[in-house]
Amino acid sequence: MATAAVPISTPVETAHEDMIHDAQLDYYGKRLATCSSDRTIKIFDVVDGEQKQQPGHTLKGHTGPVWQVAWANPKYGHILASCSYDGKVLIWKEQSNGPGTQPGAGNWTKIKEYTAHTASVNSVSWAPHELGPILACASSDGKLSVLTFQNDGQITADSFNGHAVGCTAVSWAPAVIPGSLIVPTPSATAPAASNGTQPTAVPQTVKRFASAGCDNKVKIWVEDPSTHTWKTEEVLEGHTDWVRDVAWAPNIGLPRSYIATASQDKTVCIWTKDAPGASWVRTTLDPGGSTPGKFADVVWRVSWSLAGNILAVSCGDGKVTLWKENLKGVWECVNEMMS
Repeated sequence: MATAAVPISTPVETAHEDMIHDAQLDYYGKRLATCSSDRTIKIFDVVDGEQKQQPGHTLKGHTGPVWQVAWANPKYGHILASCSYDGKVLIWKEQSNGPGTQPGAGNWTKIKEYTAHTASVNSVSWAPHELGPILACASSDGKLSVLTFQNDGQITADSFNGHAVGCTAVSWAPAVIPGSLIVPTPSATAPAASNGTQPTAVPQTVKRFASAGCDNKVKIWVEDPSTHTWKTEEVLEGHTDWVRDVAWAPNIGLPRSYIATASQDKTVCIWTKDAPGASWVRTTLDPGGSTPGKFADVVWRVSWSLAGNILAVSCGDGKVTLWKENLKGVWECVNEMMS
């Protein structure tokens, strides 16, 4: 393993009364949301990587363990989505106490509740902001839901069969088309302004996301713009047990796409696609243990850095490892952290 500086960890006292399942920083890295089996969500203000001394907010509304939380893009306000064993997806919003109120000083209220799933909702993920306020949900009932929030406050829900045994995770693809930074793609053109300036090209976007399931598969879904229905674009097979997490790497328009998957089979796979028409190629990370290609325990979560070049892997043995692809295309572990 490459030598690297020892990362500094800062403990956060959450006052949760049971196991914490997820922790997410907001877009600016100033707010931390956590959720727990104690059926609550807590929100804290973070300054310079450390928790503020003032008490945080506690959100109560779920009747079962809360598995995951997800922050919406700040262009839509201070909004948080949560999902739970109770089969519900709740949308929370911070309501300002008045003009000049600082972020963190408002009151959090539940503004929407989605209850169509008939079993635990295990994962929620907001679409890239370019696509609008859209939330994907994965449930143990085998269905996936895509919730679109309209300007009038209503929700349009598209629910469809995802994985027969149950869905465990969802992750959106970047809105930009791969390769568009190098080879311009056909784009819509905005009308000319009244002052005579030339019309501007609007980059083409695509609605696409990946889902993981208890059928050991990862599926890629794309919306048909003509019928506004979701169709399976590709199926990635290679794991031998439940796929616990999937994470699509950020992309600014470069040709290559990356997807990371974590599984109950103790492996992490990196799926790469060099061009829109190419096939996905699977690479298995090798942590260098007694069994090649296997981690010491079940791998629960994978998460990309903002630039999409470093992958964090969270394992059941309490270790978090950071991985990076070298110039030869080989994935190397560049750091390791113990909980």
